[in-house]
Amino acid sequence: MRRRLAELIAAAAVLAAVVLLLNLTPAAGQDAGAPAAPAEPTAWGEPNLQGLWTTRYDTPLQRPARFADQEFFSDEERAALDEQRTAILERDARPEVGNPLSTGGAYNRAVFLVHKETGRRTSLIVDPPDGRMPPYTEEAQERRRMIREYQLALLQATDTCKDGLSGCAGGEYGPPSPRRDEAPPIYFTGAMNRADNPEDRTLGERCMLGRLPDFGGAAGFVLQIIQSPAAVSVFYDTGQGQGWQRQIPVTDRPHLRSDVRQWRGDSRARWEGETLVVDVRNFSPKNDFYGSRENLHLVERWTRLDSETLEYRVTVEDPTTWTRPWTAVLELARQDDAANRIYKEPRCHEGNYGLPALLAGARADERAYAAGTGPHPAAICSAGCGAGLSADERDPLR
Repeated sequence: MRRRLAELIAAAAVLAAVVLLLNLTPAAGQDAGAPAAPAEPTAWGEPNLQGLWTTRYDTPLQRPARFADQEFFSDEERAALDEQRTAILERDARPEVGNPLSTGGAYNRAVFLVHKETGRRTSLIVDPPDGRMPPYTEEAQERRRMIREYQLALLQATDTCKDGLSGCAGGEYGPPSPRRDEAPPIYFTGAMNRADNPEDRTLGERCMLGRLPDFGGAAGFVLQIIQSPAAVSVFYDTGQGQGWQRQIPVTDRPHLRSDVRQWRGDSRARWEGETLVVDVRNFSPKNDFYGSRENLHLVERWTRLDSETLEYRVTVEDPTTWTRPWTAVLELARQDDAANRIYKEPRCHEGNYGLPALLAGARADERAYAAGTGPHPAAICSAGCGAGLSADERDPLR
């Protein structure tokens, strides 16, 4: 009897140990420090890039100057940066009464902006090793000089220049410039203090901000990738509703003729092992990527690292803009398909009441000036005003 009781007690102890061990062992799919499982291939045997993807962390494109020789943040630095950035995001901006320049951003920015934790990398750019874009060529510097000169001419009669605000840096206060009636030196995509027609306004105001390469931003960023044997489709939900659809043929056919230009270039893809390599060229001169236009050339590499992670690596080249190519890496995290089954909202064009209202307001200003009841329209700043942020309002990552 005693022996039987001892055997039962021993068996119970073993069972309890097994149960405890099972409770301490993570189930399949749980984070136990081990890498996620590999992704299943597509039904036709190619690497599977499909799904909804977004950035998990906030990482600046270029490395902040204060971290010049540092590739990764420490945990302490990340925590300090997150505390600073949270305080800035949640601050209520109170406009100064009577100062129209102070009304920009006069709301709690947490309502409209995505706030993600600081990532480990100090920059998305991994080459050059300093995490910065290479220097601009002399040709690009001349383009930038012409653009800035034209911007300042249209600003010179405004309070921005009269009060010496940051938007007029390099300019002087004076009467309305005759250049206000001139066409810009090159197709304008940035801020211009004029509203004669829609093309006087920025690409963002015109709902045309989506571009390649797209690294996301403070207003959010989600990609949806769908594959077939002959093509890869990517929907970019980016900016404030400025979503756009991209079709990438997987083919050995050559690019379009060099005189055929497209807003986001002409893409041709091929598989190299587990990586989808996409060559993009033939960009339109009406688009702009940090000063690069029709000569922009991209080589994108999309690689599924595991079931939950997708790496996007892009090498950017334009010998008329930068002195050498540069490369950036963006890591994307898989999103739940069911929870995000309805997410597309390319609402910018459909709800863009701001642009026609801005143009109508400019016409009202012209009528008021003609009637002698308002200032010269050139004296009213509607773009590039640049009141400037105080030191404690600037994002330390940028």
